[in-house]
Amino acid sequence: MRTAVFFETDGVLNQMRVVKGQQVSPMTLEEFRLNPDAEEPLRRLKAAGYVLLAITNQPGLSLGVQSRRELDLMHAQLQRHFNLHGVLLCPHGEADDCSCRKPQAGLITEAAFKWHLDLERSFVVSDKWQDAKAAHIAGCTSILIKSPWNGTGHYDFVVKDIGAAVSKILQLQPSGCARPKCGTS
Repeated sequence: MRTAVFFETDGVLNQMRVVKGQQVSPMTLEEFRLNPDAEEPLRRLKAAGYVLLAITNQPGLSLGVQSRRELDLMHAQLQRHFNLHGVLLCPHGEADDCSCRKPQAGLITEAAFKWHLDLERSFVVSDKWQDAKAAHIAGCTSILIKSPWNGTGHYDFVVKDIGAAVSKILQLQPSGCARPKCGTS
């Protein structure tokens, strides 16, 4: 089995706008800006053998305010630029009460099945409490990047930025392999 690092997209892998104290997701490829501070840390994780995945709630799809085509273009750019294994998304709103919408762990457990992951050795990196709770439910270690959206619920670590999150992961578990000779594809 392999280990993974799950990253929240909005605010961690891509930059966000803040309007009236709330994060606002990019709605078009023109608004989409990758986080340049994530490049080198993600390369370090990839070199260590981790499966790199992005997980995101995108309720704008079910609300009809987000174009699936634009979102797919943004995710393709994210996956290509950061050399991610995949991007998993929940298109539902809060009222839908689905198991894939964070803080539920459906996206993480789906990934565990698809990529044969050892969740107890995997990590979730985010700036939001919902991801930390999903990590806890799935049995992963949560690392929150300090932000106004951390909340007060359970988390394992709080760090200053994505570089510190990756350093913490590599300190706790230098290799993304559960076995000494696991594959890295």
